Amino acid sequence: MQRKIFQYFPFKSNIGSRRAYSEVVEDDFRVLNLRAEQTSTRRLRKQKKVDTIIGPRTDKMSENQDWTSVWPGSKTFHPSSVPLPLRQGFNEKGAPPSKFANAELMKIPNFLHLTPLAIKKHCEAIKPYCTQWPKEIPNEKEWKDLYPIEVITSDYCHGLPTIRNPLSRIVTLKIKMSSLKFDARSKDKFLRLLGEHYNPDTDIITITSDRCPAKIQNFNFCLYILTACYFESHVSEPWENLKQEKDMISYEFSRNKSKETIEKIIELIKKNNPTVIPKITLDLAKSIENFINDVECEENIVEYKNEVKKLLGV
Repeated sequence: MQRKIFQYFPFKSNIGSRRAYSEVVEDDFRVLNLRAEQTSTRRLRKQKKVDTIIGPRTDKMSENQDWTSVWPGSKTFHPSSVPLPLRQGFNEKGAPPSKFANAELMKIPNFLHLTPLAIKKHCEAIKPYCTQWPKEIPNEKEWKDLYPIEVITSDYCHGLPTIRNPLSRIVTLKIKMSSLKFDARSKDKFLRLLGEHYNPDTDIITITSDRCPAKIQNFNFCLYILTACYFESHVSEPWENLKQEKDMISYEFSRNKSKETIEKIIELIKKNNPTVIPKITLDLAKSIENFINDVECEENIVEYKNEVKKLLGV
């Protein structure tokens, strides 16, 4: 089958415009084959997909690579970046599942960013902001005498939408009881005001605050509690003189009937044997106080026994 196509070519001359026609004869109509085009495009797409497939990154990692650049911070486990044959989970019929497509490894936090090399780099980065330890304070005992207050806070790096972590506001203040100046009455009142914040075994006062939204506010609040209790303990109220022996927190030899009893025993010894002059010593008073106030132990019993023997002259 043939078809004729006329092509039109306009041109201009001095006489006027003319028109020329050329006749082109084709043997047959062109056929549109949609299947051939679809199959060709599909083949190209498959070829492209096959060509773009990339293997795990671990296959291309070198042995002396910089791990801090691969895993610079805390993030979810990524099997293609970790060159270790890790396994996690349970499989009844075989070995635990591998690291690829393993949801168990993605659940738990990892510490792949806290390698010794990464910690060393962090230390080198913060060195310019650190100062040397003063030579005037050579040992721990001296700096504890100069700076008796110890403040404990925590800072967190996290991936939450808020800048401030709720736990970073908690402040703990510690100080030794021996660092503060008290007499017997003020110390007794100070211990009553502190309550459970004082540990008699370590002689440390611990005050913790988390009621304020900011860290500096909780720190100021802890200082306020310590300052208020300290100065209030030195204030003497008239009703405090009404305290009796059963109102005391600890046993005091000088304010108890045991002192009167020992004095009577000394008078009887003097009557029977005037050459012997026994007396109440500080060691005797201290041994009795330790025997009653402290936990019962063999050392306190032996000390109390020896002091009583000295008193009786045995």
